[in-house]
Amino acid sequence: MFENKKILFLCKETYSYPLYFLAQKWMKSNKIAAYFFNPVECVYNKQVDFNDKTYYLWVENGFKVYDSKIIADKFTKLNPNKVYDKNYLSVLEKKYTHFRGINEQILSTQNFTRHYHFRNYMSSCTYEQQLNWIIMNYKNALAVLEDFKPDVIIDTDNAELARTVLNEIAFEKKIPYIILEYPRYESYKTYSFQMGIGVDSFFVEEFNKCMEMSDSEMKDEIQYINEYRKKASIMPSEYKGTITSDYEADKKISILKKMCVQTLYFLHQDFRSHNYKIKRSNKILYPKSTEYLKYYERVWRVRRKLMLPNNIFENPVKGERYVYMPLHLIPESTTFVKAPYYINELTTIEAVSKSLPAGWFLYVKEHQAMLGERDIEFYHAVKKIPNVRLVQINYYKDPKPWIQNSQGVITITGTAAYEAALLGKRALVFGDVMFDLIDGVTKVDSFKELPKLLNKFGLIENTKSCAAYIKAVKNIGESINIKYLMSEGEAILRGKSVISEKYKDELGSLECLFYNAYNHYITRRGSI
Repeated sequence: MFENKKILFLCKETYSYPLYFLAQKWMKSNKIAAYFFNPVECVYNKQVDFNDKTYYLWVENGFKVYDSKIIADKFTKLNPNKVYDKNYLSVLEKKYTHFRGINEQILSTQNFTRHYHFRNYMSSCTYEQQLNWIIMNYKNALAVLEDFKPDVIIDTDNAELARTVLNEIAFEKKIPYIILEYPRYESYKTYSFQMGIGVDSFFVEEFNKCMEMSDSEMKDEIQYINEYRKKASIMPSEYKGTITSDYEADKKISILKKMCVQTLYFLHQDFRSHNYKIKRSNKILYPKSTEYLKYYERVWRVRRKLMLPNNIFENPVKGERYVYMPLHLIPESTTFVKAPYYINELTTIEAVSKSLPAGWFLYVKEHQAMLGERDIEFYHAVKKIPNVRLVQINYYKDPKPWIQNSQGVITITGTAAYEAALLGKRALVFGDVMFDLIDGVTKVDSFKELPKLLNKFGLIENTKSCAAYIKAVKNIGESINIKYLMSEGEAILRGKSVISEKYKDELGSLECLFYNAYNHYITRRGSI
């Protein structure tokens, strides 16, 4: 594996757990450092069940750790209506906008995009504050790279501004920045050198090679697709046991218990861990605990109400021709990073409704994780559109019936488009997804294209391209249950579990993927 390399890990909260185990292993023959870029995680004092097994664990075990403490402190003291280094913006636009422009990069953090989401425990900010924060993040990231001089950067996610910033710098400096990419095929993960913005050229090449294969060379993949189309349930196994697969209303006593747990958590954070003064210093970086609690209480209460029969959501109409549009969790990197121009879902719904063939309806289904979070006024606005139905979220307990009964699927970057393709249905997406290589999945570049594209909806024979896509994923990727690596990793670090052979195997697959990605980059240096 890695030998005599300087490896920088990008760490944030639960995603840092599996990376810690890799760091322990790799430190024997490499130099290791971690960059904890989330101000809350590194500025707050040590707290059990929060940052004690993330930031403080790495610090206390002798790793070289970089953080955002200095820039967070400086930002807190700045005038919110003045850009402290305007001239530096021209430097950023000239050197560090290969993948996204500066204003698009700002969108990658929920802390500074309150105007685009419903998490009202976060505060609004000025444009000057947005610019100051991105300037500071660039200077901080550049200082980290100058000091450590990494040979490779390892990451497991693409959410948050510091990652977007570091990706731009790494590209300019020709440092391989490897993140996990989610192709949606079973538990397989591949990798990306560009934060999943667009499809990496090496994967396109692999897909094209697989398209040249004979059916006999892809018999396993073709058999998988045929069996997939016969399955009664297509809910991905990784989503089972998560909020995405939860279709039942919480009991009132369960909500009360969760509120008690949250209240104790924030009391501990504010007073026992002495973070109350820190939170008072900057409401943008450090939201108030009372606002968090109000938010959680509302989410759980409204979620329960909307899971039960109500006058907001309606049942599908038998025999009605419709296009299926599942909504997203907002904010999330699948929209804010991969589709920055389409994060206003109401605008997208309106555009699609205008573009549907006459007599067709648009069936909009809320994301389970957004129940209670999204403002009710959003639903009222959707329901005013005559050819749109806001459908009951738990009418079906699996995505297949929604897709199977539809004319096709439209989503920003959601898994439903991939599932539609495997079921032989056409789908439209608005953001960057790997699976738009599959026949029948089309990326929309403008709302003006919608009428023509929607008129093509219907069944499609795309078995060959589905098989080629899956073959390419298997050739490049590894089967990795990242959710298990995070949850079990925390249990191990807290002494509630021990490292099992299963955990070692999953960690080994993650290690193998990163190593293969690094070798791939070095082999193709200059052509990535």
